[in-house]
Amino acid sequence: MIIRKLVFFSMAIVLTGIFFSCTSKPAVKTPPEKLVVPPTPEDIMGHGLVKQEELALFLCENNADVEPGYARELAGYYIGEAAAEGVNHDVAFAQMCLETGYLRFGNLVTPDMNNFCGLGAMDAGHPGERFPDPETGVRAHIQHLKGYATEEPLNQALVDPRYRWVKKGSAPTIRGLPGKWAMDPNYDAKIGGILVRLYDFVAVRAMRERRQ
Repeated sequence: MIIRKLVFFSMAIVLTGIFFSCTSKPAVKTPPEKLVVPPTPEDIMGHGLVKQEELALFLCENNADVEPGYARELAGYYIGEAAAEGVNHDVAFAQMCLETGYLRFGNLVTPDMNNFCGLGAMDAGHPGERFPDPETGVRAHIQHLKGYATEEPLNQALVDPRYRWVKKGSAPTIRGLPGKWAMDPNYDAKIGGILVRLYDFVAVRAMRERRQ
């Protein structure tokens, strides 16, 4: 009986030691996953980072009435036309979102005009330029933006009827657009704000995909 009690007592001590040795160890913490968000660009010339599908999803996220197929088509035009002229398509796409209210329009310019940046829109008598299709409208936007950004000549056939009025190279960054493209003194900050939202949107999607 005494031997049994001693064995039981010894086992209890061993088990107690194991328990406290395990609980005393600090828990290994997995560092939280961080959003990888690229810096917001200011230069108009350059290379965009956001893919066609992501641009389209961002547009639809901010305007549920936009048809997804049309959003992808428009995003493709912005990537292609911007690449042809060396313009950062992220910047151009963000400006389009600002100018059209994410394709809601509602001011002088109407959807059928295919005018995505308010070209020539001044008043009721001058509602803005018209273009035969979305691709031409996007090209005109890119050409006008490039005209402000650099003195380099265009690579594509000219379709922007207001290109000749642009002071070439007068606004190489979005900071130079207020007072030139628009009278709003916060015009550049508004484009920058949309770019921040765009990159946040892409980063969150990437994180969710990694978790799946």
